[in-house]
Amino acid sequence: MSDEAREVEVDGRTRRAQEAREVRRAAILQVALHVFAERGYHATTITDLVEAAGVARGTFYLYFDSKDAVFHVLLDDLLAALRAGVVGVDTRPEAPPVRDQLHRTLALLFAAVDGNRAFVRILLREAVGLDAAVEQKLRAFYDRLHAWVEVSLRRGQEMGVVRPLDTEVAAACVVGTVKQVLERWLVDRDDPVDVARLAAAVLDVTLGGVAVAGDYGP
Repeated sequence: MSDEAREVEVDGRTRRAQEAREVRRAAILQVALHVFAERGYHATTITDLVEAAGVARGTFYLYFDSKDAVFHVLLDDLLAALRAGVVGVDTRPEAPPVRDQLHRTLALLFAAVDGNRAFVRILLREAVGLDAAVEQKLRAFYDRLHAWVEVSLRRGQEMGVVRPLDTEVAAACVVGTVKQVLERWLVDRDDPVDVARLAAAVLDVTLGGVAVAGDYGP
């Protein structure tokens, strides 16, 4: 066998080994999510995770050094999915209407949570307040969401589609509304949810208010 062929063979074995490790790591994470959902975060032990994943304890520790490490990877994956949908408002003339862009962002956000209900349920009911790192990551995400909403409101004012108001306070109200809707409709319930309709309802309230024009509103 030539040196070139031997190098190709070695590279192939290395790649297959790496792929196998990635598959095993993903399988452990998927199993851990189900175990956390079934037993609760605090009641789950490393033994539970190892037995459910069908791997040796030593194999588990090749990928994660603790139960907390598994949880943080799951959290990072969720936050990455949520952040992916939070994009800036496109103000170019050919861009879709601002309301349509906001609706798409909210719908993507709700869909990401809807696809991870079990983990979000654990996150809100058990982990918050007990792990400083978890709180910091969640705060960073909500700060990013608040900044996005505030910038969007300011751009709306510049475009003449948002009335004069305190954008910082308004952004906090919008984020608070989103958090409450997420918890009430996507975490506390198990029935299917139309995320597009949910996003539209949130926009109706946050952009249009609830009062009839001329009575209490502008």
